[in-house]
Amino acid sequence: MPLARHGVLRSRHPFTTVFALFGVLLAVFGVSAAGIAAFNVWDATQAVAANAVVLDQDKPLPPSLGAIEGGVNVLMVGTDSCEGENAKLSGACQARTTEGERNDVTMLVHISDEPRRVTVVSFPRDMLVPIPSCPKEDGSGDYSAMSSQMLNASYEYGGLACTVLTVESLIEDQIDFAAAIRWTGVINMSDAIGGVDVCVAGDISDSHTGLQLTAGTHTLEGVQALQFLRIRHGIGDGSDLGRISNQQQFMSSMVRKLQSDAVLANPATLLNLATTAISQVQQGQLVLSSGLTNPTLMVQIAMAVKDVPYEDIVFVQYPTEYAGTRVMPVKDAATVLFDALKANQPLALTGEASQGLGVEVTGEATKPEATPATEEAPAPEQTAAAQTPAPTDSAAAPETRVELPSDIAGQTAAQTTCTRPEG
Repeated sequence: MPLARHGVLRSRHPFTTVFALFGVLLAVFGVSAAGIAAFNVWDATQAVAANAVVLDQDKPLPPSLGAIEGGVNVLMVGTDSCEGENAKLSGACQARTTEGERNDVTMLVHISDEPRRVTVVSFPRDMLVPIPSCPKEDGSGDYSAMSSQMLNASYEYGGLACTVLTVESLIEDQIDFAAAIRWTGVINMSDAIGGVDVCVAGDISDSHTGLQLTAGTHTLEGVQALQFLRIRHGIGDGSDLGRISNQQQFMSSMVRKLQSDAVLANPATLLNLATTAISQVQQGQLVLSSGLTNPTLMVQIAMAVKDVPYEDIVFVQYPTEYAGTRVMPVKDAATVLFDALKANQPLALTGEASQGLGVEVTGEATKPEATPATEEAPAPEQTAAAQTPAPTDSAAAPETRVELPSDIAGQTAAQTTCTRPEG
């Protein structure tokens, strides 16, 4: 199928990770719904649109998420920038052993039509893929296509637009929106969220990131959260595949927190998330594509994802197989996944939680009941009515879940996992 044409980036270095996007979207929705400083957030969101990335100049923005048939794809990228304050967070930056800027984290978030489901696909940075011809940042022409390069070279080669085109070619589908964040943006957003609970099965000590954790559960924010998302040498088999499952544990826990009453019922936390995200845009640490700066669309997306059942929030790794020290796509298995997403079919995982021995499943999480609006006891007749099921024309049969090939590792938000130390 033909790929979408993409406009030139207005900013040379745009970045993101999945939790920053969820934080922005849920914050804007929550603040607006609560009526707390909604106008200020709305106005500030409009103000940062001038720095947005244009993905497709020829395609008008949809009036709402529901208008996008077949769901919506959002690409999120995190890079290893050595610019400004980011340099202090990496030994490689300080030692000047690295140049350029690569997409170390590349995630596709697919939000389906009704019934709403969310699937997050992580793409290994070392995966060898073709990189298509990409537009130059200054609009002077196109870079030449390359037949086989590591995925994380796409950003260094042609910026966010090039990474979008590369992933579109891989999944044979269009990406509607994209966003990106630098390391300092990750730190500030995790602080605004108030920390995320993670589990480690044994003591972790990693000289590369500086992360030191004892066995047990920890609430991570700030620099520690960034270290946990970046760590690979101290966990599993020491590979990027192990790091991906570690990131999925973090994201799964974060989604459960963002969906809980503790966050969504706290206007101060929601306002802090929104204002922090806006400040990161203003500081050049967070850039959104032009569609995501539209407050109406942000509210639509937040409304779509905030009530998705845990079992239908699925985190998977794009299937790969080793080719020497790098990995290659396993396209047959990937086709099963993306065909199911296009058909809006529920997924069933059959593989391990991690291809890189990064995590182990420890239990199941249940979504908390919604907090009643008032403390008044219901009248007896109301209680009886609530216990009597409403008549239906016919009993709805549960949808059959598509069993993904065992090559596809991952977990759902309904599963709790624990990071395994290396060795």
